[in-house]
Amino acid sequence: MIGKRTVADLDKTALDAKRALVRVDFNVPVKDGVVGDDTRIRAALPTIRALKGLGARVVLLSHLGRPKGGGFEEKYSLRPVARVLEGLLGSPVTFVENPASPEAVLVTKQLPRGGVALVENTRFLAGEEQNDPATARLFAALGDFFVNDAFGSAHRAHASTEGVAHLLKPAVAGLLMEKELDYLGRALASPAHPFVAVLGGAKISGKIDVIESLLPRVDHVLIGGAMACTFFRAKGASTGTSLVEEDRVVMAKDLLARAGAKLVLPEGGVIAEALDRSDARREAAWNEIPDGWAMYDIDENTRRRFASIVKGAKTVVWNGPMGVFETTPFDEGTRAVALALAEATAAGATTVVGGGDSAAAIAEAGLEDKVSHVSTGGGASLEFLEGRVLPGVAALDDR
Repeated sequence: MIGKRTVADLDKTALDAKRALVRVDFNVPVKDGVVGDDTRIRAALPTIRALKGLGARVVLLSHLGRPKGGGFEEKYSLRPVARVLEGLLGSPVTFVENPASPEAVLVTKQLPRGGVALVENTRFLAGEEQNDPATARLFAALGDFFVNDAFGSAHRAHASTEGVAHLLKPAVAGLLMEKELDYLGRALASPAHPFVAVLGGAKISGKIDVIESLLPRVDHVLIGGAMACTFFRAKGASTGTSLVEEDRVVMAKDLLARAGAKLVLPEGGVIAEALDRSDARREAAWNEIPDGWAMYDIDENTRRRFASIVKGAKTVVWNGPMGVFETTPFDEGTRAVALALAEATAAGATTVVGGGDSAAAIAEAGLEDKVSHVSTGGGASLEFLEGRVLPGVAALDDR
């Protein structure tokens, strides 16, 4: 891992009955009080169980959604998450309704050895997102040492991710955070070659810093999704009604000139007059998209080419779908990349899926266990790949 202390570095004999304040990422979909996907909850279990096993009193902090801040909103309550966590752990989880109340500290101190408490949504406190020192002190009072296991929130300097790490020592990485930094860090610092990055999604503007960061390191950058259309326009092609960032065309042209053969664009796409007109879809070359038609996926030739490059790689990082993968049949390009990653992994490659839509796509394909690592952090993994410092990581203790 990248020079930060972890749970594994702590003196195990000193943790018994101590309060471990653990920042987790339980930002999961909840509708009508029901958790729709427990992936992020399950991802935190190894750290929770490790601390429980050492006799620590485990106090969990997380945000959920985007409440206005400064007050309770039922639809963003973590209470449904507490119920799911109880089922996964097979033991009770105490719910702390208000971390700012005098009772909150008392509840954490009265937890049994190995007991677990989940604190209500950190974003119900107005000072959380402002990284307010007083809010950070409220959180720090709930623990004796700090563990950050929320990679998905590590790119945000909030009171529960960055502020509290300066107040509560030791402040270390959890097992999930360690795994995230290890896989992403090795991909950037010492990748086995050929090193291939697969980047997709809607907009080049969201990936430009990633492309710039990866270009000196990789052997190929494969570009898919609607962002490819901005590159097509930079090459002088008409793109019909496809999504194009007109203000990024010059930037795309510059990238193409500098990257040369490293940047691999689709040979063509699956096009239709509208997303709901898939029955009349057809394939078209990259420079033959007619007026009134839009590209919604990469074509079959591109799928085969991308799959061949991926399967020949020793390190692969994937971030962003190849098309509108949520809508059949425009999911075929994304599925082809997912299958190629699984084959590359089976052949010995290290494959890292960078969260967000890519993680959803690999899960939908049932291939989560067939790749080396699926990141839990969309925005955080992007910023890490861009080479940015993540505040929630930087604040942790150095080794």
